[in-house]
Amino acid sequence: MDFETITYAATGGIARITLNRPDRLNAISPELLRDLDRACAAVEGDPGARVVMLTAAGRAFCAGADLRAVRELSPDPERWGAFMGFWHRVFDRIEALRVPVIAGVHGLALAGGLELVLVADLVVADEAARLGDQHANFGLVAGGGGSQRLPRLIGARRAKELMLLGGWLSAPEALAWGLVNRVVPAGTVTTAVEGMAAALAAGSGSANRTVKALVARAFDTTLPEGLELERRLVAEHMRSADAAEGLRAFAEKRKPVF
Repeated sequence: MDFETITYAATGGIARITLNRPDRLNAISPELLRDLDRACAAVEGDPGARVVMLTAAGRAFCAGADLRAVRELSPDPERWGAFMGFWHRVFDRIEALRVPVIAGVHGLALAGGLELVLVADLVVADEAARLGDQHANFGLVAGGGGSQRLPRLIGARRAKELMLLGGWLSAPEALAWGLVNRVVPAGTVTTAVEGMAAALAAGSGSANRTVKALVARAFDTTLPEGLELERRLVAEHMRSADAAEGLRAFAEKRKPVF
């Protein structure tokens, strides 16, 4: 499968998506969205895929929307609506992938780039990375899901601070705010993501999918509804081959092979 703005490879249960517009700081264009959409289809159609790595080439993860596309499309309500509608569908699709998605952030993840980070399940950041929402600095408002996903992740007050003041966070600050999971030494983010992806790929695919599905529903159901969902999905998982192998391995005092 040929891509224009990303690279894609899948081996050993790991699907590797790399943003590949380094000359544009991997800015989000219609073409990039189409390529991400096709990459999601590839993951969905690959029964061997257990985890997705989302990283970027060049000196930045993603600096936001491609301003050339924004200037071209925004004056036309119909074309702008189609662009943003497609943006939302693609980001929703990434977020809804059944397997865990790990983002590896280096350089900048700003505005739309931050919104892309928000649809990942786990985030590893280079210690020199900066993350933030810059829309307010130019009289704009996040439209790629940031206004809804960011407060759910870090809380309303902190989300308002980032979105109203147009600031950014250092990687350690992003870690303290709960925006990223780990901060690693400069230049090692891809290696760290590879290690995390390998650990997930070696684990139970059924358990990983079940955890992701349950946590995704935790904020849009009542507690009783969520607990009922947990009982149902965990019961389904306990009938899987992975659960059977895990129980055998525990009894036999060995490492399970999934």
